[in-house]
Amino acid sequence: MPSPTDVRIVDSADVSPEAKIGAGSSIWHLAQVREDAQLGENCIVGRGAYIGTGVVMGDNCKVQNYALVYEPARLGDGVFIGPAVVLTNDTYPRAINADGTQKSAHDWEPVGVTIERGASIGARATCVAPVTIGAWATVAAGAVVVKDVPSYALVAGVPARRIGWVGEAGVPLTRADDDDKTWVCPATGGRYTETDGTLTKETV
Repeated sequence: MPSPTDVRIVDSADVSPEAKIGAGSSIWHLAQVREDAQLGENCIVGRGAYIGTGVVMGDNCKVQNYALVYEPARLGDGVFIGPAVVLTNDTYPRAINADGTQKSAHDWEPVGVTIERGASIGARATCVAPVTIGAWATVAAGAVVVKDVPSYALVAGVPARRIGWVGEAGVPLTRADDDDKTWVCPATGGRYTETDGTLTKETV
């Protein structure tokens, strides 16, 4: 773990000495970071958030208050996890086996949620593993994601469905006047091309 001058961990946080915390990161009140978790540089873990054993987070991630990031989740650089988000890890959850005995760690295999670079998960959304959220996608608040989300997609609802596209600024894209396959970011002017349900950013 980096020296105390490199990271901010408040006294009430519970951070395993076996966790790896990147320089410039902050872990706030009552948060828990489990053993072998790996946080990149300049990450923020909010009040009461939980980062499970072996979770891997890239640089510049934000995990807001009371979010639950269960192992073996993988977060790319710049991922935003909103307040009270849940990333699950058990496809068929049970407290007991079919014979009535209590389940142990050996009775199930965790599966994870993968969130790629720059994607955002809105407040109280749930991502049901195993799913992958593509780069720069946005999951609306309260959505329940049960299948993979394409890059740049805006999804909402229960279960979540794509309702539009977003650019790297997070703003919903609008159709270009001259082409129904071309989308434009109102914030940056960036242009994107839609092909067979996927979106690609045009290079200048």
